[in-house]
Amino acid sequence: MNTNPIAQSTDVPVIEAWMQTHLIHLVPEFEIRLKAELAAQINRLKQERDAVILGHNYMEPALYHAVADIRGDSLELCRQATATDRRVLVFCGVEFMAETAKIINPDRTVLIPSQKAGCSLAASITVEDVRELKRRYPGVPVVAYINTYAAVKAEADVCCTSSSAARIVASLNRDTVIFIPDEYLARNVARETGKTVIFPGQAAAGCPGAKTFIAWHGKCEVHELFGVQDIEDVRRQFPEAVVLAHPECPPAVVEAADFSGSTSAMIRYVQEHPARQYFLLTECAMADNIIAENPEKEVLRMCSHRCPHMAQITLEDTRAALDKMQYEVHVPENIRLRAKASIDRMLAAR
Repeated sequence: MNTNPIAQSTDVPVIEAWMQTHLIHLVPEFEIRLKAELAAQINRLKQERDAVILGHNYMEPALYHAVADIRGDSLELCRQATATDRRVLVFCGVEFMAETAKIINPDRTVLIPSQKAGCSLAASITVEDVRELKRRYPGVPVVAYINTYAAVKAEADVCCTSSSAARIVASLNRDTVIFIPDEYLARNVARETGKTVIFPGQAAAGCPGAKTFIAWHGKCEVHELFGVQDIEDVRRQFPEAVVLAHPECPPAVVEAADFSGSTSAMIRYVQEHPARQYFLLTECAMADNIIAENPEKEVLRMCSHRCPHMAQITLEDTRAALDKMQYEVHVPENIRLRAKASIDRMLAAR
């Protein structure tokens, strides 16, 4: 399990000194002392509650670096959580991620710091929508992006991540696949796997003879904001910048970028490649977190594009979640078992 050493500290001066060194250009100086005190209180509460904090790559820098024991993308966090013996999991991410942690770790107490941390993409499709798709296209396998709620996962044949989607689709060995709910991810993966994207009502049931993705009009409200013009503008001003785009971005953006991958893949790309300058087309906070760990790299980002749901998770709310043991995540067992089966099939295909 890849843990974060500074997140074990309860010493305010130690945490403050670390923040002064690594976050001084990202966090206003007058906030650093306050955030260090909050972090020390959270780290002390973790010990008292036998808890571990899972921090998504989109968390704000002080939380991500000073209190998150395990950091990564949503699926990696859930997988690593199974390797810890802590009784309580605090998921600093959005609701569907905390649900996934509970699906995989049913015997742990899973807390989410804010009840307002939803997701526009996950909310774009309901369990009834999936059931209607299955009625309309009987026998066609359903691939559900991990960015969905538990009840939707329970209706799917298999889940996928942005990095595993093409491989999961290929493993099904089927010409026609229902791929939900991200329209842009569907279009990007369809291009990679040689399929055509259609939407419900555009083709006969089963789509015989066609290599087809039956997609859904779901989108991430952050990633759909990025456009090709953003890339062109940056390349004019910063011609050496390497452009990295998340696969939830529009296909034209992904095609214009130098690299497209999951949040973890983008982080690795910056760490492993020699370029000095990068432009990230994803949630702005992740760029801040990369900057803190790679001070020799210049990471450009568009901080007008923030996820309002991820921003609901604060140090104050994380402290309150541990102090009051509040906002526990529950998944009904009949749904959990079926959702876990779709996740297990994804993991088996990795």
